[in-house]
Amino acid sequence: MDLFTANANSITDEHVESYKKNGFLRVRGIITKEEAERFRKAADEHMATFKDRNPDAKAFRQYVNTWTDSETMKELTLHPNITSIASRLAAVKLRLWHDHLLVKQPKTSTPTQFHQDQPYWPHANGSNPLSCWVALNDVPVERGCMTFIPGSHGYDDLDRQNLNDAGSLFSLMPDLAWDERVTLPLHAGDCTFHHGRTAHMANANVTDENRYGVAIIYMDATTTYTGTNHALTDMIKESGISEGDTFGGKYFPEVG
Repeated sequence: MDLFTANANSITDEHVESYKKNGFLRVRGIITKEEAERFRKAADEHMATFKDRNPDAKAFRQYVNTWTDSETMKELTLHPNITSIASRLAAVKLRLWHDHLLVKQPKTSTPTQFHQDQPYWPHANGSNPLSCWVALNDVPVERGCMTFIPGSHGYDDLDRQNLNDAGSLFSLMPDLAWDERVTLPLHAGDCTFHHGRTAHMANANVTDENRYGVAIIYMDATTTYTGTNHALTDMIKESGISEGDTFGGKYFPEVG
């Protein structure tokens, strides 16, 4: 069930129930096309200034926490349309975990295979994490839009999966290979919200243009740090957060 809205006021109980059941929701026009183009230009500037987090990865180029380096990207990460809908869907108080700019380059990228996000995060005591994946340009199927497995967020105890291995998730839960899959193309300014345990993937970009997506990830305000190493370990330590502590501080603000 799609939501055609730019803010949380238009979300109905039916939309929330659809998200709870399926683990994802597409929202049309979370930002305007003009905003999307402004953020896309800011993304290009960021890519020209900062290093790719995983330069050897073939699936996508990745830049983590753009909001801490770019005032323009900060507007997107903390956009009230996004944070208000995230809070409505999660139905708990949320903190920002991080954002990341994910760019699939034309005709050179590879698929991002089915996986769940939450197993990658050093989190405990938070069962309602969710991501908002915003398209900064049109993302048809051929450019690498997202595909979800409805209801897969119910598998909340799976180990981390390999984004480059098409069989990784299904080796842990073979029945999921036979479940329905929903592919959701996006226009610039559209987004999807998905639970941190919803299995999803994106095919390679076979078009002549970059695919620009920004994933903004939120976690329960009660989430605690497990102590496991992560790309944000330095920011976690700088914030004075130790194993067992609740996240907080300037890098992990409350939202909503």
